[in-house]
Amino acid sequence: MTIELGLDTFGDIALGPDGQPLAAATVIREVLAEGQLADRLGVDFFGVGEHHRPDYAISAPDTVLAGLATTTERILLGTSVTVLSSDDPIRVFERFSTVDALSNGRAEITVGRGSFIESFPLFGLDLEDYEVLFSEKLDLLAEVLKEAPFNWTGTVRKPVQAGPVMPPTESGHLRTWVGVGGTPASVVRAAKYGLPVVIAIIGGTSAAFEPLADLYRRACAEFGHEGLPVGVHSPGHVAATDEQAAQEYLPHFLEQMRKLGSERGWPPMTEAAARQQFGPEGAVYCGSPETVARKIAATVQTLGASRFQFKYSNGRLPHEQRMSSIRLYAEEVAPRVRELLAQ
Repeated sequence: MTIELGLDTFGDIALGPDGQPLAAATVIREVLAEGQLADRLGVDFFGVGEHHRPDYAISAPDTVLAGLATTTERILLGTSVTVLSSDDPIRVFERFSTVDALSNGRAEITVGRGSFIESFPLFGLDLEDYEVLFSEKLDLLAEVLKEAPFNWTGTVRKPVQAGPVMPPTESGHLRTWVGVGGTPASVVRAAKYGLPVVIAIIGGTSAAFEPLADLYRRACAEFGHEGLPVGVHSPGHVAATDEQAAQEYLPHFLEQMRKLGSERGWPPMTEAAARQQFGPEGAVYCGSPETVARKIAATVQTLGASRFQFKYSNGRLPHEQRMSSIRLYAEEVAPRVRELLAQ
């Protein structure tokens, strides 16, 4: 089966040699170097996420992607995700069609609600409108993506009647995905618009998401959009051995999960619980190239996915270890995944 193997990062703020958090500008330059390395090594896709909090350096992913567009040659460039609820769909298209021009047709968008809510108060939006904002803005974006004159009416902004939004893409098609969690309504909505989905699996087993992928395919068939791809986004780290990978990744993963847990009222994650996530049934792809490759191949087969996006950065994991993980992912994991799927 054909599979695209990609990488995702949120521009996590790591620590410098002095033990202090790196400047956001430094982290952004590191992300550029990581994307350029991924391109040289033949990785299929590089995605950057949008956040508006001090844990992450990237709040304007399209600008980062524009930098990568002119310093890479073949890798697909996209988001993971663009927080559409707090953005303007027309401006989203304008920015990414510009990246598409700079990259000679390699730009993509993945739109979603995001996993944090900081952008709502930051841009003067009411959380009570959480559902309607995403629903209506996705509807408007679907019209803009047709690259034709449109007349749209909703409740979250004034009606808009416009010709094709500028600049148009050279191909007439800007590949756009919808990032989803575990909500059935989300995959049905994506199917309605004929948009592929990326399922974010950051906890539990991938097999638990098989009914969601099946629901998406059934909905696509009902809406007349059969054959759309399904992608998966999950975190992980690759090192020479399983234990080296765990030793490098575990402190940063635990710190990050405990911080998020304290914000969201979850109990603190234990080391045993984290290591369970690293196992065959967990959502973290941490280990040697063989371990990670087998786990990715199993997930791809279970969900019938045609893309896997490996979130290689986490918390304070340093740049050098991220670069090493990218090399192993490109040079050893990716070919092994394809070999396993061919079998």
